[in-house]
Amino acid sequence: MAKDIPESIRREAMSREFQPSIRVGKSGITETLISEIDAQLQKRSLVKIKINRGLFERKDIANVWSHLAEETNSIVVLARGNVGVLWR
Repeated sequence: MAKDIPESIRREAMSREFQPSIRVGKSGITETLISEIDAQLQKRSLVKIKINRGLFERKDIANVWSHLAEETNSIVVLARGNVGVLWR
């Protein structure tokens, strides 16, 4: 899965200038949130998401990223703690 990600996409995802455009707040992962991520992925191929601290257990975060990727038909380029980048 992760092998097919172009180097340019990886670099952009890791860039400090690339700010999160979506925040997962106390309402968690909703249909609205998924639609918003989907809409942003249609406009530009990369979306950076930040999950509010304490929303999910640390052990569950990886599942959250894979769930979001699955729901939005995208690939997790980067998942570091509460911040992740999806690419389509």
